[in-house]
Amino acid sequence: MFARLSQALLIGSGLLFGAGLPALAQERPDYEPYREGLFLRYLNAEPGEIDGVPRIGLSFGGRPLRAELDSGSTGIVVASEFVPGFEQMPSQGPAKLTYTSSGRVMVGQWVVTPVSLVGREGASVTTQPLPVMVVTEVQCLDYARECRPTMSPRNIAMVGIGFAREGDKQSQSTPDKNPLLHVTGGEGRRRQGYILSPEGVHIGLTAANTRGAFRYVKLARRPDGADWASLPACIALGGSTLPACGSVLVDTGVSVMYMTVPASQAAGAEGTLPPGTQVAISIGEEGSAFPLYSFAVGDGSPMAPSAVHLRVADNAPPFVNTSYHLLNGFDVLYDGEGGYVGFRPH
Repeated sequence: MFARLSQALLIGSGLLFGAGLPALAQERPDYEPYREGLFLRYLNAEPGEIDGVPRIGLSFGGRPLRAELDSGSTGIVVASEFVPGFEQMPSQGPAKLTYTSSGRVMVGQWVVTPVSLVGREGASVTTQPLPVMVVTEVQCLDYARECRPTMSPRNIAMVGIGFAREGDKQSQSTPDKNPLLHVTGGEGRRRQGYILSPEGVHIGLTAANTRGAFRYVKLARRPDGADWASLPACIALGGSTLPACGSVLVDTGVSVMYMTVPASQAAGAEGTLPPGTQVAISIGEEGSAFPLYSFAVGDGSPMAPSAVHLRVADNAPPFVNTSYHLLNGFDVLYDGEGGYVGFRPH
């Protein structure tokens, strides 16, 4: 399969979504019965592209905060300054969440409250009461890239909508804390899930917003059954026909790519990849993966990350975090009920 993939690579960054390859059989979910969906435009949306971590309004009943929409974590995380009287709210106990990309460790309490998410034109959705992490302290890992410890955290507002994050120092980041999977209201049937696009997010999967050439992957369940497993993927560097297969994270919370590959794939690179190195990402299990996209490091193309942080390890599973730049080539769907991820090329 990767011999054919190497022949199909485009010059620079490009879509490889089945380029020059026969379509592979795929299981397609049926969203025809569903009508409850709403589009929230990012507060910092630019026409047709994404060039920064998306922002969305977050409200606990008052004026909305300007929060980051992060598909690389799960759960709403907000500084205690923004939740006056949280001590009197229903609590689920101590909270702790680590952002491994920055090395910041959030410490606080899980309080239970409904929240509203607000888009650029004022459209909004409201959730049922769910756990929200109120941050009272920020700690730092020893290897933190960006972190300043404090007992008086400020300006923290994150809406985490990712899945399968429990294994990345986020054991408390379970689906019950994902606000986009607990939206209320409407008069019809609702399919809890979302579609990320360059300009905004569709909340609720419907017959209308799932039209088009989505390519789907059916996720496995985590062994404990509490969440879906991570999205399987394969990484090929420098035109390699022997990819490293592990998992991929579509992370709207970062501009850079984080990658872990074995030494055989790194070809002597350490810490980062040399400019011009070809990177090709395919989606699915080894042997049945389909090519998604490729880029050359430093080519400045829309889907290429601003930088690549490389970890070379033979004792760790291969992994790639795409950064938000992937949304310049694809809309990305997550079905939290059925366990599907879908990619629709622009």
